[in-house]
Amino acid sequence: MQVILLETIKELGEKNAIVEVKDNYARNFLLKKNKAVEATPKTLNDRKLRIANDEKVAEENLEAAQTVANMLSTKEVVVSIKVGENGHAFGSVTSAEIADGINETFNYKIDKKKIVLKQPIKNVGRFDVDIKLHPKVLGKINLVVKGL
Repeated sequence: MQVILLETIKELGEKNAIVEVKDNYARNFLLKKNKAVEATPKTLNDRKLRIANDEKVAEENLEAAQTVANMLSTKEVVVSIKVGENGHAFGSVTSAEIADGINETFNYKIDKKKIVLKQPIKNVGRFDVDIKLHPKVLGKINLVVKGL
């Protein structure tokens, strides 16, 4: 029986792939758990439309990520950190603090997991920080760390 996968299944294939499986496996597992649908002319047409829609959405997401990357590179993000009398920092600047700084500066919420810190920032000064906005887009922000 031919089925269209509704999600990626490690042993069978990627999402939207058409695969040939045994009838019992299709009926008792794939169809029952909504992991696949039977490949009929209607579902094949739906698959074609779904793939076209997914490509359009992916292209729009890529353009939006590029726009955000350009916006983030225009200004500086200022973050404060506590420093001692002799200039040594207490702790380091976290990705959550950088995300809060981006939200305050640009009024744009960003997930702290998207901020790529190659090494902890423990000094006062200027730094370039990478932000993974999209699998194909890596944005940069100018981070200014000031001491309190």
